[in-house]
Amino acid sequence: MSQNAPGGATGVAALFSHGRLTAIPRKAARREQLLVHLAQTLFERDRAYSEPEVNEALRTVHEDCSALRRYLVEAGLLARTRDGGSYRRAG
Repeated sequence: MSQNAPGGATGVAALFSHGRLTAIPRKAARREQLLVHLAQTLFERDRAYSEPEVNEALRTVHEDCSALRRYLVEAGLLARTRDGGSYRRAG
């Protein structure tokens, strides 16, 4: 991957230090890049996840799993059942 590619050093990888997200980006476009990366790397297609499973996966990169979970749902990258009991990678 090149340095300027979305996943390169100036892309999503620049948001991480030692495998941990240093901060959730405030800029919407940057946050969207991060969320796409998280959805693709942490969640399998065609698999349902409970809320605790989603939280556990997100905590591997950042302590504020509830904010990341909410952003993923709002961005349409994770679909949530009406009761909030089950999540699935969208798309």
